[in-house]
Amino acid sequence: MPLPLTTEVRMLKGVGPQRAEMLAKRGIRTFEELLAYLPFRYEDRIHFSTIREIQPGGTYTIRARVASGGAVQSLRGFRKADAVYHLLVQDDTGSLPCKFFHGGYLEGRLKPGQLVILHGKAEIDRLRPARIEMVNPQMELLSGEGEDSTEVGRIVPIYEAIGTFGSRGIRRAMYMALQQLAADFPDPLPAPLRQRLGYPARREAFIAAHFPPAAESIDALNAFSSPAQRRLIFDEFFLYQLSLALDRRAIRRENAIAFAVREERVREALKRILPFKPTGAQKRVLAEIASDLEKPTPMNRLLQGDVGSGKTIVALEAAVIAIENGCQAALMAPTEILAVQHYLSARRILSRAGYRVELLISGLKPKEKAAARERIRTGEAQMVIGTHALIEDDVEFARLGLACIDEQHRFGVLQRKRLMDKAAKHGHAPHVLVLTATPIPRTLSLTLYGDLDVSLLDELPPGRTPIETRLTSEPHLGGVWEFLRGEIARGRQAFVVYPVIEESKLELKAAMAEYARLSKEVFPTLRLGLLHGRLPSEEKDGVMQRFRANELQILVATTVVEVGVDVPNASVMVIEHAERFGLSQLHQLRGRIGRGGEKSFCILVGPQRMSDEARLRLETLVRTTNGFEIAETDLQLRGPGEFFGTRQHGDLGFHIANPLRDRELLELARGEAFALVEDHAQAAALQSVLRVLPPHWHQRYHLARIG
Repeated sequence: MPLPLTTEVRMLKGVGPQRAEMLAKRGIRTFEELLAYLPFRYEDRIHFSTIREIQPGGTYTIRARVASGGAVQSLRGFRKADAVYHLLVQDDTGSLPCKFFHGGYLEGRLKPGQLVILHGKAEIDRLRPARIEMVNPQMELLSGEGEDSTEVGRIVPIYEAIGTFGSRGIRRAMYMALQQLAADFPDPLPAPLRQRLGYPARREAFIAAHFPPAAESIDALNAFSSPAQRRLIFDEFFLYQLSLALDRRAIRRENAIAFAVREERVREALKRILPFKPTGAQKRVLAEIASDLEKPTPMNRLLQGDVGSGKTIVALEAAVIAIENGCQAALMAPTEILAVQHYLSARRILSRAGYRVELLISGLKPKEKAAARERIRTGEAQMVIGTHALIEDDVEFARLGLACIDEQHRFGVLQRKRLMDKAAKHGHAPHVLVLTATPIPRTLSLTLYGDLDVSLLDELPPGRTPIETRLTSEPHLGGVWEFLRGEIARGRQAFVVYPVIEESKLELKAAMAEYARLSKEVFPTLRLGLLHGRLPSEEKDGVMQRFRANELQILVATTVVEVGVDVPNASVMVIEHAERFGLSQLHQLRGRIGRGGEKSFCILVGPQRMSDEARLRLETLVRTTNGFEIAETDLQLRGPGEFFGTRQHGDLGFHIANPLRDRELLELARGEAFALVEDHAQAAALQSVLRVLPPHWHQRYHLARIG
């Protein structure tokens, strides 16, 4: 009997409560969510290789029978699970030995004569060079001579196991789900668009993506570029980009205060606050922002700039325009250290024009917070800088005209919206400026910030000296400390950064323990300070003030100094266990030095032996200081799911699409989605798309979100 997409997976034969719970932990509760769990690889089980055809270095899929097998304890005292399992299989053309490390679990499962499918790379046995073997091949057990149509005689989908629910079980559950799908399958793509792109219907696309026709190219399937896969990838990008286009349209229909920008008083105010001659990039970006601020619709702009490019001064210039038009400006930062840094910079710069700057963070004493909230409510505070404390219910602005959000990817969409709502209470939407010092490759920029106009600061202010980055290893730390002493003797200051606060089972050096050791054993005559995220706010502020005043010569810290720390006299940064940090994070840390006129040095300390990926990361940092080049490499190495740390690409509504792998389809989907929303002639088609989507799709693809 046909079943709707909302049918729970526990209704499938062979799933049951235990497996349904495993699937639920991966976000799979319904038929529809199960269908979105695509194979990660496909095997051609129509054309098997024979054992006689196997050559060293090649990858093969063979169907053979078990001849013998058994586990061997490789070292005395090892657990059974750590044993090496030796398997011998054979077909009509010969026999093939296989080796499974940590293969004790296979003991007793394989019987002579049992039919198996093996997929793996053939290698020369190091102990017996005349013999070819497979090491840790993918293996599936077959129940018979091929009567199971999901296992042999077809292109077979291979799924990543979910708990103890293996690929074979998932394959059978998927096959049963597809057999029971209702015919009235919702299809979000307008028929003319689908036909123009040459895509199959959505129902047929799911069937072909899970159980491809025999004529399909195995190479295209494994590259996720078959027509069925491309259709499903396009769907996810299209619906997500549709949400961004709808957001953009909704924002442009709101009312905002149109600021007077070209008046003499505004120009004079901007001149008074500038501490230096602006770069050409800063002039260009300010002109783009000013053009937005003159309009009666809200600005919604992303300001991207590499470390040290001068984003803060541009944001303060925008704030001056708002203040001179009788409005307040707010800047929300993700950490208290960054908020305090912005506050000190803003107070120093804006005080020249007599503006009143307010700081609002959770670390303030209750009386201080209450007084700050009152000055914000009355409008006495013209520029307000803070953390999440700005969006608390008891914070009320007199007339918020500009909202700046620094490092937006560390905030959620709802947090951004709550700050915007502070202005909406007074009948207008604020102009919004989003800042980021994390260079974002175009692919992810379209994905994460596709509803924003983009301004790029691609020029560093004059006087910045290039940072020299060196890579060394633990045995050479003595020389590193000697170099650091020399720089401090010349009047400079230094950071020493560690990945963790306290010692742990990870066997990593910790900031607290190393601070004690460095103070007593390595630099007993120098003044050291310690900074990490667990310190109370007052203590953090005190340490930073002493470091800025050169009362501390070396600051031992964790990544709490990654953003927002500006000490021009600091010319050296030593990062221990550098291999444990992400590339973009290392680039941000390095950006804390090189802010004065002195030559600066970043020294990366890693182990003598490290993985190829870790070495490539660190060598990239040594080779270039270009943030966008570093971000591209980081994205290639880590993929879109981890590029922003805890943000997974599944959070964006993507289960199948991958913004890095599928960037061509992302560009195509963006163009089609924005055209559908912005072209008045397609209004009926847009409504048709939105009507087809079930309510939970609206939630999944954020089609109802704002901002």
